[in-house]
Amino acid sequence: MVWLAKIIVSLKPVVNDPPGLTIQSALHTLGFAGVQTVRSGKYFEVRLSASSEAAAREQVEQMCRQLLANPVIEEYRFSLEPSAA
Repeated sequence: MVWLAKIIVSLKPVVNDPPGLTIQSALHTLGFAGVQTVRSGKYFEVRLSASSEAAAREQVEQMCRQLLANPVIEEYRFSLEPSAA
């Protein structure tokens, strides 16, 4: 079966986020004065074959731990759903 993993990787709350601060400043300049904070991150969509949802979930966990997220400064979360492709 083919699964679609939607993965969000973001900096841990205690880590400085210069791109987020730059985006926040730009939004203020554009007139969005109500923006209080911006945190930047990464988004991935991964389609993978696995025999079960549990097997797919384990593969995605390994991908995140080994490559997609730096566990020292980043955290991740993902959703998993069957994929038609």
